[in-house]
Amino acid sequence: MAKRSGTLLPVASGLHDGLVVAGHGRHCMVETPAGERLICHPRGKKSQAVVGDRVRWQASEDEGTIEQVVPRRNLFYRQDEIRTKSFAANLDQVLILIAAEPEFSEHQLTRALIAAQAERIDAVIALNKSDLATPFERAWNRLAPYRRMRHTVLPLSLTASSASDRTSLTQLLADKTTLVLGPSGAGKSTLINLLVPGASALTNEISQALNSGKHTTTSTTWYWVDEARTTGLIDSPGFQEFGLHHIEPMQLARLMPDIAEHAGQCRFYNCTHLHEPGCGVIANVETPANPTGPISPTRYRIYGELFDELSQARPY
Repeated sequence: MAKRSGTLLPVASGLHDGLVVAGHGRHCMVETPAGERLICHPRGKKSQAVVGDRVRWQASEDEGTIEQVVPRRNLFYRQDEIRTKSFAANLDQVLILIAAEPEFSEHQLTRALIAAQAERIDAVIALNKSDLATPFERAWNRLAPYRRMRHTVLPLSLTASSASDRTSLTQLLADKTTLVLGPSGAGKSTLINLLVPGASALTNEISQALNSGKHTTTSTTWYWVDEARTTGLIDSPGFQEFGLHHIEPMQLARLMPDIAEHAGQCRFYNCTHLHEPGCGVIANVETPANPTGPISPTRYRIYGELFDELSQARPY
C-alpha cells in the first residue's frame, strides 16, 4: 500500500507530477506517482487546486509548492449568491447516496443531478436502508421517474453489509473515480468504511497533518479502494443547500432529461415550458386529465421553481 502523510521527500529541482487527495483552504495533500504524500500550498494567495486535480509541484524542504494545475476534464461544483464551492475534479461519476429514512429531498437530488449533467459526469443514485420495508418501498416509488430517465438506481442495505451489496458497489466503482454525495443520515461514512477498511484512521492522519501549525482540517478526501490504485473514491462534506447559480435559466430544460425529451416539441423555439401555448413539455406532464403523462408533476414543479430561482439570480 502507498505510504501516507509524514514522509519527507528530497528537495529537487524541476517539477513533479502529483494528485490532490485532500485539502481545506489554501493547503492540500498531494500524492506522488510512487504513493508518497506531502503537504503542498499554492504559489499565489489563492489555491485553485481541488481534490482530483492533477498538478505539477516544486519540492521545498518537507513541503511543496503547486506550480500548475493540469487542465481538467470536468469540475463538479455548486454556486449560490455568495460563493462557489468546488467538490472535486476529473470525475468519472457521482454517486448520490440517499436513504429510505430520513426522507430524502427530491429537490436536492435534482440539483445534484443537474450539476453533474452540466459537466457531462455520469450520475448514479443509491438508495440505502432496503431493510426498512415500508419506508424503502415508499422511497423506491418516489424514484420511479429517475429510473424512467435511465438513471441507475441501486438498492442498498449498508448496515447489513450483504455480500451482494458489496459486489454491486465494487462493480459500479471499478477503475473509476467516483465522488460520493449524501445528506446527513444517508450512510455515507458507512459506505466509505465498508469499501475502504481503515478509512477513518487515514482521515484522522491526514487531518492531523493538515492541522499542524498553520494548516486546517481536511473536508474532502480521496481514498483508494484497491491496492493497484485504479479505483478512487472521494468523500465530500455534507451540504444543506445546493446552489445552481452557474446555470442559465434557459439551459435548465436540457439538463433535466425528462423535460429535455419533450422540449423539442414546442411551438416556440424560446419556450420556457411554463405557460406558452403549444408547449411540448406542458402537454406531457401527468395530470388528472392526462394520467399517462410521462413527466411527473413533482419533477415539473421542481423545474418551475428552479427556473424562477435562476431567473431572479440574473435580473434582466
